[in-house]
Amino acid sequence: MATKLRPVDPAADPLDDLSLPGWLYQDPEFFVAEQRAFLRAAPQVVCHESEIAAPGEWRSLDYLGESIIVIRGDDGEVRAFTNVCRHRGSRLVDGSGGCVRVLTCPYHGWSYARDGKLVGVPHRREYPGLETERLGLVPVPLERWHGFLFVTLEPGGPSVAEMMGPFEEEVTPYRFEELRAIGRVTLRPRPLNWKTIADNYSDGLHIPIGHPGLTRLFGRGYKIEAHAEVDRMEGDLVEQPSANPSERAYQHLLPEAEHLPVSHRRKWLYYKLWPNVAFDIYPDQVDFMQFLPVSSTETVIREISYALPDERREMRAARYLNWRINRRVNAEDTELITRVQQGMASPTYQPGPLGTSEVCLRSFAQKLRRLIPEARLDQPPPSGWTQRSARAS
Repeated sequence: MATKLRPVDPAADPLDDLSLPGWLYQDPEFFVAEQRAFLRAAPQVVCHESEIAAPGEWRSLDYLGESIIVIRGDDGEVRAFTNVCRHRGSRLVDGSGGCVRVLTCPYHGWSYARDGKLVGVPHRREYPGLETERLGLVPVPLERWHGFLFVTLEPGGPSVAEMMGPFEEEVTPYRFEELRAIGRVTLRPRPLNWKTIADNYSDGLHIPIGHPGLTRLFGRGYKIEAHAEVDRMEGDLVEQPSANPSERAYQHLLPEAEHLPVSHRRKWLYYKLWPNVAFDIYPDQVDFMQFLPVSSTETVIREISYALPDERREMRAARYLNWRINRRVNAEDTELITRVQQGMASPTYQPGPLGTSEVCLRSFAQKLRRLIPEARLDQPPPSGWTQRSARAS
């Protein structure tokens, strides 16, 4: 018998008090539905403008099976294209970044200028009537936000500027436009559904249980907020010296960031943009983190750190200690969310209750159920439901 969607009472949805069912964290068809509903329209950060300051410098991003190149042209403009030759579809470049005079396909030698125009075709006489002006690289929508460059595969979602608009006043003093990379992009493949990682990022209740270091740094003052398109989290460093040497040294050595308001000079601030991009904002540096879905049970965590130029020894030490502290936090999170992913695969798991303080998880679940009604089901619909829903739409 076909499973039916539960009726919704617009006055009070009983599912608001429940987390999402476990099948959503492992079902391949639901992953297809997510791509169609919002993942392809979600802005994805590629890099900071300072990383491609000179003409020909480029960075790449692999997302949902598509490879995107962001490159600075000879005119100084930054553009985004799919990493696909218009001749036979070969990838043009490999790796995460570089600098080129022209983008030359390694398969047949077709070449493209830094603005994406087709400028070189070997054996040109073999293509009578070839309209080179129509065979430039395929452009991808690009958004600049405070120095960071975002791309989207499809239209339909809110821009980063729209999502972060309510926090403009808070973000501006951090001078994102002046940031410079202090590390390299790291890619951490994980055998996890992207939502397992995203849920954990905005979960406040696990901090005192799973992160003793953060608890020593923040005490019980960690706060979370759920907004329309953004989750906001924060913790203020306590004055009580930590028993951990790295944490205690960070508390002691962190210098004054005089460009920040006093309220934020010892604050760790986090923003998670719907659905899978996050910014970790510290007084000493700024990191971005993406949860790049690969399949229903595979995700790549992509991240890099940036900072304002500051040669103070205390600041250099604080940034190193920040890395040490958060390396431990990442290891703790990896263990925690792996356990969750394993438990979600059990047929005995039923959606658990959400506490009144779990506002970010509530917001996430509500949004997912609204965008994909099948998320309201306790079990997956009969096989092929995504194809049927596509035909119906």
